[in-house]
Amino acid sequence: QYQLVESGGGLVQPGGSLRLSCLASGFTLDSYAIGWFRQAPGKEREGVSGISSSGSTNYADSVKGRFTISGDNAKNTVYLQMNSLKLEDTGDYYCAAAYYGLGSAEANEYPFWGQGTQVTVSS
Repeated sequence: QYQLVESGGGLVQPGGSLRLSCLASGFTLDSYAIGWFRQAPGKEREGVSGISSSGSTNYADSVKGRFTISGDNAKNTVYLQMNSLKLEDTGDYYCAAAYYGLGSAEANEYPFWGQGTQVTVSS
């Protein structure tokens, strides 16, 4: 059974940091692209970052220089390190997987999704 479980969300002040984790079970991540997406209240879901099955990464302009995506195949986990958080980073964050995917910001690329973890940036 394919499953993705996000963790690491929480409440943080502006300028703070969080590290989100996306743990896969039922399959090994080394053959999959992983994308991170977020959805703020009342807004459309948007792609935040992605890592392809070959390891190339991409970031939304709004998070470049602040967020870093990385993978640990031994732990079957992909991380999203989020630094210098801003109020507008608030939202529900989801990871998604695609077999031999490109790691794009297009949600349609990803057939497997986690349940999400909530990130709140507030003073």
